[in-house]
Amino acid sequence: MEIILKQDVQNLGYADDIVKVKDGYARNYLIPQGLAIIATTSNKKMLAETLKQRAFKAEKIRKEAEELAGKIEGLNLKIYTKASEKGTIFGSINTIAVANALKEQHNIEIDRKKVMLKENHIKELGNYTAQINLHKDFRVNVNLEILAE
Repeated sequence: MEIILKQDVQNLGYADDIVKVKDGYARNYLIPQGLAIIATTSNKKMLAETLKQRAFKAEKIRKEAEELAGKIEGLNLKIYTKASEKGTIFGSINTIAVANALKEQHNIEIDRKKVMLKENHIKELGNYTAQINLHKDFRVNVNLEILAE
């Protein structure tokens, strides 16, 4: 029997795959558990349309990420913070501060979860680099200059 998987099933396939299984396995386990549906002609057409729409959305998201990567690549951000005379920051600079600086200085809004610092927190004044993961294909670097107020 041909079925369309609704979820990933270990040792069988991934979601939206069309696979052949024995009738009993499909009728007694996969379909009642909600893991699969029977691959009728209409279900196959619906699957094809869904995959087509998903591909279109993914391409749109990829293009937006590419555009944003062009704007962000190589930007210089200056972040002012309170620090001691020795150059040690009171507190630390984290991904939230980098995302806020991007918004304030260049009007580019980025989710803080997409910002990666080599160190989890920056604790001293100086120059650093932050990586921003916009898409699985696009990662850009931003130069950070941490200065005392």
